[in-house]
Amino acid sequence: METVNRGKIILGLELNLILFYVGVADDCTVSVSQLPELEVDYRQKVVTLTCSFSTVGCPAEKPTRLWFRYGTHKPENLCSNGCSSETDKYTLKYPAQNQVSLTVNRLTFNDSAIYICGIAFRSSKQPRAKQTGGGTVLVVRETKVLSKELQSVLIALLVLFSIYIISVLVILIVLTELKSNTQRKKETEESQKKRSARRIFQEIAQELYNKRHAERSQPTEKDNTYENRTALSNYERP
Repeated sequence: METVNRGKIILGLELNLILFYVGVADDCTVSVSQLPELEVDYRQKVVTLTCSFSTVGCPAEKPTRLWFRYGTHKPENLCSNGCSSETDKYTLKYPAQNQVSLTVNRLTFNDSAIYICGIAFRSSKQPRAKQTGGGTVLVVRETKVLSKELQSVLIALLVLFSIYIISVLVILIVLTELKSNTQRKKETEESQKKRSARRIFQEIAQELYNKRHAERSQPTEKDNTYENRTALSNYERP
């Protein structure tokens, strides 16, 4: 869709509305609001554009509600005949007193355009009594959907990736457990070595103590033997 100067388009439409409707002077003011942009998939087949407006100091009569379309060509005045049948390309609806909607039926890529809502009071010639909205840029596109084959491949890859993650987690848990067991075994062996060294030290210390005790006991035994022999000799003398 070609780039257009929306300001000029809206200004031109407002001028057309002003020239089209004439009436007595008053202080009527109209404000119109539209959704700036709407993007849809062509497979929807139907899309509805909404337009809301408010009035201040306007006559009690119902305003004229118009829709314009600006695509690659000049602006088009849509639904000049009312567009009340859903068999038409466009359908006008009035959801509320201050709302008007335009439904585009049998949606195609060619429906991409700027849709502008216009509100005007016939009995007023004030410029503010004839206003248009900022326009809704409708973009009709084809949303790319993955084929069933590609979806199956992606699902298979996802399953394989899940299995891989689970396998890695299991391996990490096993390695952690093995490392923990090895550490405990090593600590047990070191503890046994320490106990064995302590036992050997105690045995060596006990053996040294026994030898020293034996050495201390030998001189006492020799003295007792000598005394016994002297006493015996003295006894045998006349």
